[in-house]
Amino acid sequence: MQTPLCKALAGVGLLAATLIATGAHAADAAMDAGAKVTPAKRPKICLALSGGGARGAAHIGVLKVLEQYRVPIDCIAGTSMGSLVGAAYATGMTVQEMDEITGAITTELLFKENPPREELSMQRKMDDYTLLFGPELGLVDKKLKFPKGVVTGVQLETVLRKLSKVKGFQRFDDLAIPFRAVATDLVTGKAVVFKEGELANVMRASMSVPGAIAPAEFGGMILVDGMLTENLPVQVARSMGADIVIAVNVGTPLLKRDQLDGIFGVAGQMVSILTEQNVQASIALLKPTDLLISPELGNYTTADFDALAKIAVLGEPAAEKVAGRLKGLSLPPAAYAELRKRQTVAPAPDLRKIDEIRVVDLKRVNPETVIADMETVAGQPINQEALDRDMRRIYGTGDFEHVNYTLIDGPGKRVLAVDAVEKTWGPDYVRFGLGLSSDFSSQSSYFNLAASYRKTWINSLGASWRNMVQFGFNNMVASEFYQPLNAEGDYFVAPNISYLTRPVYLYQGRNNVASYNFSSAQLGLALGANFKRYGELRVGLVGGGLKPQLETGPVLLAPDDNRIHQGAVNATLLLDRLDNVHFPRSGWRFGASLYSSNTGLGADQSYNRWTADGTAAYSVGDHTFNVAFKAGGKLGGKELPAYSWFQWGGFLQQSGYKTGQLYGNSMTYGRAMYYHRIMRGTMLDGAYGGVSLEMGRYGVPLLPDAPSGVLTSGSLFIGADTPIGPAYLGYGRAADGNQSFYFFLGKAF
Repeated sequence: MQTPLCKALAGVGLLAATLIATGAHAADAAMDAGAKVTPAKRPKICLALSGGGARGAAHIGVLKVLEQYRVPIDCIAGTSMGSLVGAAYATGMTVQEMDEITGAITTELLFKENPPREELSMQRKMDDYTLLFGPELGLVDKKLKFPKGVVTGVQLETVLRKLSKVKGFQRFDDLAIPFRAVATDLVTGKAVVFKEGELANVMRASMSVPGAIAPAEFGGMILVDGMLTENLPVQVARSMGADIVIAVNVGTPLLKRDQLDGIFGVAGQMVSILTEQNVQASIALLKPTDLLISPELGNYTTADFDALAKIAVLGEPAAEKVAGRLKGLSLPPAAYAELRKRQTVAPAPDLRKIDEIRVVDLKRVNPETVIADMETVAGQPINQEALDRDMRRIYGTGDFEHVNYTLIDGPGKRVLAVDAVEKTWGPDYVRFGLGLSSDFSSQSSYFNLAASYRKTWINSLGASWRNMVQFGFNNMVASEFYQPLNAEGDYFVAPNISYLTRPVYLYQGRNNVASYNFSSAQLGLALGANFKRYGELRVGLVGGGLKPQLETGPVLLAPDDNRIHQGAVNATLLLDRLDNVHFPRSGWRFGASLYSSNTGLGADQSYNRWTADGTAAYSVGDHTFNVAFKAGGKLGGKELPAYSWFQWGGFLQQSGYKTGQLYGNSMTYGRAMYYHRIMRGTMLDGAYGGVSLEMGRYGVPLLPDAPSGVLTSGSLFIGADTPIGPAYLGYGRAADGNQSFYFFLGKAF
């Protein structure tokens, strides 16, 4: 039965399928017969490896059997996954090496495109502490625009580069084994056969499933998966001069009647029919002297990239079925060993330095900003791992729909050309958010809806304007203009304005005795310094007003002041190297702030309030240990006014107590957590089960009999990092008997 991802990959291809002409076997004029000459005493043997997504791993098992029978391979033509395996083998990679690489490949590794979170800028990291989820949508001419694919292929290309033993632009006839790859021109509906190029780029174009992976662009062509026109490239292999074609077909069989359940099943079937028609046409081209190998792959689907190692071995029994024919093509041991020695010779490492880094064809983004964010520098040889990180990091800025590179060798000069394609749905973006919270009591169930509008690259230094609105439990309107002061973004200035209303509940013991509505309006100006991908420091002035109003409860609990004037110097430091905010598995975070209220700046009272918090995570396999703390209080001799006290309590914030139940003039809180990754999936980044032990010390409470002093508690929970934010279902209990069940979706309140 097909997985949901498989159905989605197939279903999103419906639009592309309608654009593809039925003349599926048209070949690009780039095909030629200029392959290496083989000895005249034996026939020239060429492999034709079909597409089939993850099912294409079976090609590796077929290659293993061909080697066992010492069958010489003189040329290879591949489509989609067949082009990946074919290119790896053509560049000298052994079957054992391919087994090792594919054994480490997962769906997450191939398609999780954002760079490791610790590599992102602080502007992008700070979004993780809001309700916002999902990708940013473009806003062009007051209309929403969507990305061209679920993924862009940036991370996919990183993996593909590991499958090629040669780097840079190549003529495919000059490889250890001459090679061709097939893609489809989405405009003309015709096959495009590559005989030269950068292998990772070509492989990516050949397997760009329409709608799932964004199309690749070459020479003005928009290219998608070659399965749509020539999934089994027999004709391409013949054009390379093959006397004998060994065709390996791993295509997905058509769905049965009872499997056509809904639009995705029907759409996927249409693409499969189109693909199967061109496969059958290719099979009809086989001669009696050719071989057809069709591995039996059971229920494995095109999307089963987590099972590549299991699929690979299924190619072996299929090849063994034609063992008699293979023996007839076998070379003597010495001759075969000499052939494979020539075909697997390791290329010498390229130690030539890069003379220049050039970012091409940018219209909005400053090229200096892109280069400043790279580890790779001119004057040094290329470090492939560092360059791959550079590509992911540039993509992770959110300004580009695709990022790649080429190496240009000119007279006396070697140029690294970064091809960063700016988003066609930018530079203005919207994003949405959702938060739900409940402890299953009538007074503690909340929701928030949020939306963000971000305008980028207002000037050449990368100024941006962020606006955010939020409705529900907390109502907020906020705006910030972020202006870097140099192209590298080391320093910035950020004027901002906000208006917020929020309810505050006051507890005495376990009982809610009063509720307030706090409204505040603030205007601020901050100067800041970026510590690259580590964090940022902001220092600035804040002014405004705070208005607390008693909503329910006795009049004696009404605030003395109807309006409180604020004016302060505010300093914040945030250092963030967590790999994930919601379920960190490695890294650390530290934050600190000082709010110095001063009557000279218009405030009603002078006082100093400090806070500090941090967390660190360490994992062994699927087991994670996480420790965190939060503390705050006064600095100096002046007491904090009640409106500046600390409110705490709730799930993983002294679990067992209600959200916001603890209210005091100081706090010190620590938490130790353990959680175990219990599930991996395509729709969930991960699902976890865990426990927490928590201890806090809280200062003088606002009301007598309210919880204070040293409090201990713990929790049990299951949670998942979903596409719309973290989801938790938990139970917390405190030593004094306070207990609650909790449900959260989105950022905790």
